[in-house]
Amino acid sequence: MRLTIRSIVLTCFIAALAASPASAQSSAGIRAGVSGSPDQFFIGGHVETGFVAEHTTFRPNVEVGFGDGFTVLAINLEFAYHVPLKRHPWKVYFGGGPAAIVASPHGRGGSDVGGGFNVMLGIQARQGLFTELKLGLIDSPEVKLTVGYAFRTR
Repeated sequence: MRLTIRSIVLTCFIAALAASPASAQSSAGIRAGVSGSPDQFFIGGHVETGFVAEHTTFRPNVEVGFGDGFTVLAINLEFAYHVPLKRHPWKVYFGGGPAAIVASPHGRGGSDVGGGFNVMLGIQARQGLFTELKLGLIDSPEVKLTVGYAFRTR
C-alpha cells in the first residue's frame, strides 16, 4: 500500500486531535509561515495540552511545506516551557523536541523519510495570536518563522 502525503497529513491531523481527551487540551490552533533550507511556505495545525510539568506543555504539531521542488511533511513532537509574566497580555515560551520529516520531490517518485530536532522561541497573546521562531537540526528545515492562532478548548 502506497501512502501519499495527503493521507499521512490527514491521519496525523486526526490522531493529533484525538490524542488527548478534551479535558486535558487547553488549545488547538492553526499556523502558517516560511522556512529556509528548504525555502518554502507551510501551513499546519497543533494541539496544546494543559501543563504536564511546572510551566511546561506538550505542543505536537503537523506542518506541510510547499516549494523549492519539494513537498515536506513535518510531524513535530515539541514541549514548550512558558515563562510567567505577571499582568502582561503576552506570554513568552521556548522549547523543542523531535521531528519526523517526509520530503517528496516534485516530478520524481518516492519520498525521503528522516528525523530531526527543533528548538523554538515564541510569544503568544492571551487571545491566541502567536509567532514562533524555530531552528532545525538534522533533517528539519534549518529555520522557520511561524504565525498562527490558538483557539481555547476549555
